[in-house]
Amino acid sequence: MKSKLLACVLLVWLVATAACGGAATNEPATVRLMTHDSFDVSAELLAEFQQATGITVEVFKAGDGGVIVNKAILAKDAPLADVLFGVDNTFLSRALENDIFLAYESPLLVNVPENLRLDPQHRVTPVDFGDICLNYDVAWFAERSLPPPADLAALIDPAYRGLTVAQNPATSTPGLGFLLATIETFGEDGYLDYWRALVDNDVLVVDGWETAYYSHFTAASEGDRPIVVSYASSPVAEVYFAEQPPATAPTAAVVADGACFRQIEFAGILRGTEVEDAARQLIDFLLDRPFQQDIPLKMFVYPVNEAAELPEVYVAHSHLSAAPAQMTPERISANREAWLQAWTETVLRP
Repeated sequence: MKSKLLACVLLVWLVATAACGGAATNEPATVRLMTHDSFDVSAELLAEFQQATGITVEVFKAGDGGVIVNKAILAKDAPLADVLFGVDNTFLSRALENDIFLAYESPLLVNVPENLRLDPQHRVTPVDFGDICLNYDVAWFAERSLPPPADLAALIDPAYRGLTVAQNPATSTPGLGFLLATIETFGEDGYLDYWRALVDNDVLVVDGWETAYYSHFTAASEGDRPIVVSYASSPVAEVYFAEQPPATAPTAAVVADGACFRQIEFAGILRGTEVEDAARQLIDFLLDRPFQQDIPLKMFVYPVNEAAELPEVYVAHSHLSAAPAQMTPERISANREAWLQAWTETVLRP
């Protein structure tokens, strides 16, 4: 039944795309999709897409978000793929400045909020988003009658000394998002003072998210840090993957105003593709409801299509920030290296 329903939805989408001037084709084609290592999609969805369009999708995982952008730039004269998915707002300007994408405005963008559409020229299309936030171990704080941190400023309170593990922003996506949130919250004149205070309060900095979460975070390891930089969707994952799903999530995200950084991921058609029409159909597929509703429990991020329904576990256990920290991709691109250098000298080489 599910397979038949997906097939019907995709066929309706294909007809609608053709009616809107989309470039449907009956000739078989293969589209190579270069993406990050965290990409995941239900195999049946790709099979239904191929059945409805005649297009085979070849998925090529090529590293993290920054790595795939760099690879696409280096190979722009002989592209490695037809479509790139996974460039986020922290690397978007670098990709656009190097002119690696062809413009395409999907008719399905009408279902995407304006604040997620960061390129008015439609060289990239938003596909998903998420919030990088502090997460805390609910039971740890309850057992000690200590209130969990309410915002970023709380972490420098002596009551939270030695409780936080974060990631190096030079080597970690959530680490970079957390750094950007501190810059936006405390300003360029104040964020380094905040980090000095974190160091004085015994913050632990590790290279990557997996080490922070699965080696040091008390809710997921034998570690001794009940506060970790992670994602707003992490409590959902804790419930979803539990052998016996609890009624309430064992972890929670701190989603106060400015406490989270909103990360948006985009897809774009790579300049030089020989299958542009098929690539456009793949972009439409990434924006349509079947794929968008597949995203949350495959990649634990949120769909951009407002017509997509969230899984019940998200409705029950996820909370996004009402006012996350946000920066233009241009500002991030212009300052990233200087910010990282200043952070390194302050935190790692004080």
